[in-house]
Amino acid sequence: MTSVRPTLYFNLYWHMHQPDYRDTLTSEYVLPWTYLHAIKDYTDMAYHLESNPDAHVTFNFVPVLLDQLEDYCEQFASQNIRDPLLALLAEPDLDHVSLEHRKLILESCFKNHHEKMLAPFAHYQCLFSIFQALEVKGEALFSYLSGQYMADLLVWYHLAWTGESIRRSNPLIQRLMEKGHQFNVEDRVALFSLIGDLIKDLIPRYKKMMQDGQIELSTTPHYHPILPLLLDFKSTRDAMPYAPLPKCAQYPGGKTRARAHIEEAQASHKKRFGELPVGMWPAEGGVSQSALLLMAEHGVQWAATGEGVLANSLYKSSDISELPARNEYLYQPYLLSNGRQEIFCFFRDDQLSDKIGFEYSKLHASAAVADFIQSLEHIHQSNQSENHPVVSVILDGENAWEYYPYNGYYFLSELYAALVEHPDIEMVTFSDIIEKHTNADEPIAVNTLSAIATGSWVYGSFSTWIGSSEKNLGWDLLCDVKKVYDQVMQSGMLTAKETAACEHQLAICEGSDWFWWFGDYNSSQSVESFDQLYRRNLTNLYHLLKQPVPNVLALPISVGRGSPAVGGTMRRGQET
Repeated sequence: MTSVRPTLYFNLYWHMHQPDYRDTLTSEYVLPWTYLHAIKDYTDMAYHLESNPDAHVTFNFVPVLLDQLEDYCEQFASQNIRDPLLALLAEPDLDHVSLEHRKLILESCFKNHHEKMLAPFAHYQCLFSIFQALEVKGEALFSYLSGQYMADLLVWYHLAWTGESIRRSNPLIQRLMEKGHQFNVEDRVALFSLIGDLIKDLIPRYKKMMQDGQIELSTTPHYHPILPLLLDFKSTRDAMPYAPLPKCAQYPGGKTRARAHIEEAQASHKKRFGELPVGMWPAEGGVSQSALLLMAEHGVQWAATGEGVLANSLYKSSDISELPARNEYLYQPYLLSNGRQEIFCFFRDDQLSDKIGFEYSKLHASAAVADFIQSLEHIHQSNQSENHPVVSVILDGENAWEYYPYNGYYFLSELYAALVEHPDIEMVTFSDIIEKHTNADEPIAVNTLSAIATGSWVYGSFSTWIGSSEKNLGWDLLCDVKKVYDQVMQSGMLTAKETAACEHQLAICEGSDWFWWFGDYNSSQSVESFDQLYRRNLTNLYHLLKQPVPNVLALPISVGRGSPAVGGTMRRGQET
C-alpha cells in the first residue's frame, strides 16, 4: 500500500571521465582507455536509459573526455589512426609487425578483470592459457607467437571490451563471437569500423536524451583540475589540519587558471549540447567556499560533492558537538550564498553510492536491486517531516561495470525498472529538484550553509591528491613549470599559436588524475603508467615553452606496491 508520506526524490548522477591520454607533441594516444570505455560503458549506459524512457538521471561528461571522443571520430573519418592499439586491430599483416607492436599487443590485451571479462569466453581464455604456458623470457616472448595468435587476441580483447547491449543486438559481434578463432583481416576491419560507428553515435545519443527531457547533462572544469587546490594549497588543512603541503606555498596564478577551466567547460558544453550547463560536478567533488562561489559567479546553479564534506560543513557552520542522525540532515539540498552569488549544493549518500561501486557486483542482480530498493524504502519510512527527502547517489559511471557480470546489464535493467515502478520513489535530476523548490510546487527543505568545509567526495578531504611526499612532489614539479610558463608568457617571445599550445598543455598538467595515482597503495603497473604520462606532459610543456627540461623529470615520482579494490580506479566515500 502506498504510504501517505511525501514521495522520495531519487537523484542519480553518473560521472563520466577519462584524462587526456594523448602525447600532444605527436598526437598519439599513450593509453587506450577512452575508446575502450566508449564502446563498453558509454554505449551501455545510454542503452539502459533508452530502454527505460520513464527513468530520469543526470550524466556528467568532463570536456576533456568529449575532446577525445571527437578526436577518435576525426581519426576514423580521416583514417589517420593515432592510437597504436586500435590501429593494430585493422593492420593487414600482423605476421610482420615490429617487436614494439607485438609487445604492445601482448602487454595490453589481457588488461581487464579476468573473472568477468576473460574467463567467460573459452577462446579468449585459451589464448591466455597459451601465453601463460610459454616458458621463453625477454624479447623472445614477444616474437614467439604467430600473427594469427595476435589477430585472435586483438579481436577477443575488443570483443570483451564491447558493451553487453551491443553483444545482444549487433550481428557482426555475434558472428565474431560464434566464430571464436582464426579471425581474418576482413573480420578485424569490420570490427574496427563498428568501433568507429559506436563512438560517432555517442554524443548525439546523449544529446537526444537531454533534448527529450529524460536526462540532464552537466560538466566539470575542462581538464578536471581540483579548483580549491589551484586556489589555495592551505585549504587542504580544513579537513587535514596537520597535512604536509608542497614546498611551493601557492599555485601561481591559480584563480586565473580556475576561471579558464570553468569558462572552457561552459563553452565546450554549449558547443556540443546546444546550451550552457545548469550544474557542474567539480573535479573529484572538490569544493571550497571560494571555489563554489567562483562557479556561481559564472552562472552555475548547482554543484555536488560528498557526504563527508557536508558533515564537516555542519560542524564548521554551527556549534554542534555531534551530528544528528543522517536522515535528519543528508537528504536535502543546501544553499551557499555570500549575498551576491548563490549556488545549490547536493551531497551524495556515500553508503548507497559505494554499494553500487563496490558491493553489488558480488551479488545476483535481483538481490542487489532488492537491497538497494529496501534501503530507499527505509529512508522513505524514516522521514517524519512533510518535506520530500532527496537522496543523491553519485558515482563513477564507467569503471564499476568491469566487475559486474555482463557489464552490469541485468543490475542496471532491473534497477531502472524497479525505480520507475515504485509508488513512493520518483526519479529526478538536479534541475528538477531546484525547479520544484523554486516554484514552490513541492515542499523540499533547503537549508542555508553559512560556511562550507573544503574537501572532496573521498573521505571529505584531499588526502588522495595532496599531503604525501609523492603527491606534494607532483605539485612542486607543476608549480616549477608554471613559474617558467608565466615568465615566457610575459616575455612575448611566442606566437599566438605557440601560446595556445602551451596553455593547452598546461591545462592537461593541471588535471587531478596524475595526483590520484601517486602513492604506495596503488598498483605498480597503474602508478608507472600515469607517472610516466604526467612527466611526459610536464616535459612536453617545457619543450613547447622552448625551455630546458629539468633532469628531475627523468626520475619516477612514485612507485606503487598496493592492490587496491577495483584496481584503484574508484575509491570509497568513507574509510572502511
